[in-house]
Amino acid sequence: MGRGLTLLLAVAAIMFSGCGKDADTEKMVADTAKSYYDYLLEGRYDDYVAGIDGADSIPGSYREQLRDNVKMFLAQQRQSHKGIISFVVSDAEVDADGHTANAFLIVNYADSVSEQIVVPLVERGGVWKMR
Repeated sequence: MGRGLTLLLAVAAIMFSGCGKDADTEKMVADTAKSYYDYLLEGRYDDYVAGIDGADSIPGSYREQLRDNVKMFLAQQRQSHKGIISFVVSDAEVDADGHTANAFLIVNYADSVSEQIVVPLVERGGVWKMR
């Protein structure tokens, strides 16, 4: 009976250690997505664009267009909702391959409206980037 209990505890420890790794990765994914979107609120548009997968290999003129589009998006949100107050992590899911994920953020607007958005991410060389 002692061996059975020891085996059960060993299996449980392995299962929980695996769950912890997934939970850590999900937290990292969610925090990374939130950081990128917080850059918008801070006016750090170049940092937001740098968080897009492949942004480092596109022409500078296209990168500028992406930055301008982000500024226009925020201007539209100010017009539609009086602006964005915050982004809050709701959840995150890492795909079985471990290199793609979705982060779920709640967007809180100044007019008291909230909505959930999905931020798809991909892991490239140990860094999570928005797809």
